[in-house]
Amino acid sequence: MAEEVYQQCLEIELNLRGISFVTKRELTLIYKGREIDKRYVPDLFAFGSIVVELKSVKELSPEHEAQLFNYMRIAKQPVGYLLNFGRRDELEWKRFVLSDLRG
Repeated sequence: MAEEVYQQCLEIELNLRGISFVTKRELTLIYKGREIDKRYVPDLFAFGSIVVELKSVKELSPEHEAQLFNYMRIAKQPVGYLLNFGRRDELEWKRFVLSDLRG
């Protein structure tokens, strides 16, 4: 629930600042040339190429990072941000860059 509130607030803020973004764009998964039913849905893409995943947890975990890495690889986007609004009185954020993406 808290993540949804932060998501809406971030969308308002990005709009106010004129930053282009797309929310909840489904990523199609392909296995051996065949599309599978499961879809990944990152929270948003900023500037058309930066994958952003929002959390509202006490502490970020390696699982949160792995989730973002999966989104980045499937979307073939080398830059991602993991934002955590769950820490008391501060925003926690991490920026990741994948250098091993292949087209």
